[in-house]
Amino acid sequence: MAHGTNYQLGLLYLVQLLISADGVIDDSEEKQLKAICDKEQIPANVFEAFKAEVQKSKDRDIYQKGIEFINKCTDEEKLDAFVHLYKMSEADGTVHVKEVRLLLYSIKMADIEFNDVVARASKS
Repeated sequence: MAHGTNYQLGLLYLVQLLISADGVIDDSEEKQLKAICDKEQIPANVFEAFKAEVQKSKDRDIYQKGIEFINKCTDEEKLDAFVHLYKMSEADGTVHVKEVRLLLYSIKMADIEFNDVVARASKS
């Protein structure tokens, strides 16, 4: 299923925060980001525009933009996005407390149930 730009950008903004939450962006997280871009068919121009924007933004602004984009999505798109984030939090082999906080708070702000995210993640 092809998702729209709100989904793609919301996902990218929240992934950016998640992979930088522990202060280190390692190779496995970079590979996971690339895999997400490939799977979700995020166009190169959207990704490049996103990267340019986050370089000049503070974490607070990145988070706000990510949530704004995600909240414009359907519940199914939200679930898909949070499944990616949930799996991304485990990509480097450890789950940092800041990653957990970001994930749980973002799920709450998007009005999605954590158990629904875990259930869908276990099926994919």
